[in-house]
Amino acid sequence: MTNYVVVLVFSLTFLEHGLLFQRVSSLGINYGQVGDNLPPPDKVLQLLGSLHINKTRIYDTNPKVLTSFANSNIELFVTVENQMLPSLVDPQQALQWVTSRIKPYFPATKIGGIAVGNELYTDDDSSLIGYLVPAMMSIHAALVQTGLDKYIQVSTPNSLSVLQESYPPSAGCFRPQVAGVMTQLLSFLHSTKSTFWINAYPYFAYKDSPTKIPLDYVLFNPNPGMVDPYTKYHYDNMLYAQVDAVIFAMARLGFKDIEVGVSETGWPSKGDGDEVGATVANAAVYNKNLLKRQLQSEGTPLRKNMGLDVYLFALFNEDLKPGPTSERNYGLYQPDETMAYNVGLLSSSQSSTSTTNSIVSLTSSASTVCINPRL
Repeated sequence: MTNYVVVLVFSLTFLEHGLLFQRVSSLGINYGQVGDNLPPPDKVLQLLGSLHINKTRIYDTNPKVLTSFANSNIELFVTVENQMLPSLVDPQQALQWVTSRIKPYFPATKIGGIAVGNELYTDDDSSLIGYLVPAMMSIHAALVQTGLDKYIQVSTPNSLSVLQESYPPSAGCFRPQVAGVMTQLLSFLHSTKSTFWINAYPYFAYKDSPTKIPLDYVLFNPNPGMVDPYTKYHYDNMLYAQVDAVIFAMARLGFKDIEVGVSETGWPSKGDGDEVGATVANAAVYNKNLLKRQLQSEGTPLRKNMGLDVYLFALFNEDLKPGPTSERNYGLYQPDETMAYNVGLLSSSQSSTSTTNSIVSLTSSASTVCINPRL
């Protein structure tokens, strides 16, 4: 999917069908705007506030959003559109971008991060990936020059296409054609103490191999799971296996201490005839089970003591998104702000109750980039 993270630390209201978040600190929501019937930014701010969500990601630097979110408790992660990267390699252009797109709104608007591009390497297109790290370096230098680097992180969301191998997780390694860029990217992230973001969709793996991948494994439902033959770690869901595959891939390039976060994950509630599994029931189960994991501040088997930051995709169904039907049906909410389905995420206005606290290889054969690291 083409198109950073909100972790929920919360107390909850347990309902027959849902949970009310009283405080949000580690689950994020992606707020896409590719639609002609979406509510205005001030209404979106009210919705996020009612859900007690305090972080969201947008796919541009829309001045209407940045202005509307001023003096609120919502932290924004903004995005440099892919087509802008070639020009932002120039330090002067990057400084102009920061001084016009970021500085006028900060600190009234809480901008916590800049995503430089989105999924610059995919199976179909890698033409812009060479601009990635130079543009990131120029934008970071501009933040330093304007005194904003202490407050705003610079990174980029990657698709799982950057991996040559992802199964088992210990075999995780980057594709040879991106290994050079990944080494540069990881060096930058290490030096700036920034996160490596990945857009991870177990749905895609299931859709492509529904007879080989157990549905319960991708939905976080109870299931036998799988044991990695190298680490002996047990995985009961695909998302954590995908994240750990990325951690192994980074280690193979010599980087073992960079945090990994999930910048997008979700499940479509509707799809075309050949989009197996794209149903309201599956979308509700995936997202509800993911929310429960976030409530527990759960880490992956490889990093049990480190909570996983996740941005859920997405806040709204977006009717102008191109591609198959599923692309327009990832939202938790319809454009009229009614729930597309109930995942247990209820706004404060929706409840007055009291509160309490088998799998197949997805990629081609390994290369020399995939030599086993020591973790």
